[in-house]
Amino acid sequence: MTGDRTGFFISIDGPSGVGKSTTVRKLRALLSARGVPSQWTAEPTRGDFLGDFTRTHGPQLRGIALACLVASARYRHIETTIDPALTNGRLLISDRYVASSLVLQRLDGVPMQFLLLLNEAAPHADLAVILTASPGTIADRIAQSGLTHRFRADPEAPVREVELYDDAAEILETLGSKVLVIDTTEIPPSEVARRIADAIPALPLPSGASTTTPTPQEP
Repeated sequence: MTGDRTGFFISIDGPSGVGKSTTVRKLRALLSARGVPSQWTAEPTRGDFLGDFTRTHGPQLRGIALACLVASARYRHIETTIDPALTNGRLLISDRYVASSLVLQRLDGVPMQFLLLLNEAAPHADLAVILTASPGTIADRIAQSGLTHRFRADPEAPVREVELYDDAAEILETLGSKVLVIDTTEIPPSEVARRIADAIPALPLPSGASTTTPTPQEP
């Protein structure tokens, strides 16, 4: 990070069905067992008026309007949670961040250049984790979970989503983030968590990081 930030920021993104929220829970438990405190957050945020508004009313919007709402909620998230955590030297783990916008808003027809400009002032994650899986595996997991979303009505959506997350990984690398791509098709969440934990450098982190169990997000 830059400036006065002494913490370490991990973002975890990926298509629906790859197990992001499960991975976050496993990762925090593993870090705790290793004596490494961490703080959890997610997008859109819960308990904040703008994050809650985005969760409630976002599905009614499309295209650029939705992209701008998501970005507004993100900058509020940065102001209230991300910047303070990193300034205080915490290891912060976010369930979804910029990579999700670079994929979901593109599925909604928003140009990449517009999305990059919209998110230009968002601090880069120190470690941007992209979870992926085979499109068939993703489709099966979504069907089993019963999750619904307008993008999922398209049977080709898993293929396109995987492709766009591959693109997002390359873009994040060019922007300065260390990117870790993990295929979850054949490995359990505990192994995914181990690989992420092993990629985190030794940090002089404070002992007061939150140990609250994360509320499950969309997988």
